[in-house]
Amino acid sequence: MEIRAAAQGDLPAIQSIYAHHVLHGLATFEEVPPDVEEMRRRHADVTARGLPYLVAVERSEVLGYGYCAPYRARSAYRYALEDSIYIKDGHLGKGIGTRLLAELVRICEGLGYRQVIAVIGDSANAGSIGLHAGLGFVRVGTLRSTGYKFGRWVDSVLMQRPLGPGDGTPPAT
Repeated sequence: MEIRAAAQGDLPAIQSIYAHHVLHGLATFEEVPPDVEEMRRRHADVTARGLPYLVAVERSEVLGYGYCAPYRARSAYRYALEDSIYIKDGHLGKGIGTRLLAELVRICEGLGYRQVIAVIGDSANAGSIGLHAGLGFVRVGTLRSTGYKFGRWVDSVLMQRPLGPGDGTPPAT
């Protein structure tokens, strides 16, 4: 399996993976899958900021993708990122998410960011919680019933991992 930067040609597969999660899962609180053009816009927004947007590919098939984007828009958050990882249906539990997230962490540390935050949909999402914990993320909170999807209230789990020196030193300006 190869982990590489997502290319324009990968976006239809990325959209398909994400659409499945929108329609069948609680990892995202979107309820209507965005089309390929919207996914292109989102990809362009992330990459224009110099942030990583990666795919996991095996035999020319995109099996998963992940990216880091700004955690929040206000300037004081400028050293914090939020990660997103989505795996193709039928390929969960094969280490794809681990490979993607480890590479995202490595790249973002090199870019000088100090924190990465996971906002995980559904407190019962053991796969994503375990993935993040396995790469050094610590559960820092649960926001109860922040979403309503599939006829029920859904929690958001917050996990956090320092990058590089974290908050041990001021960032370079």
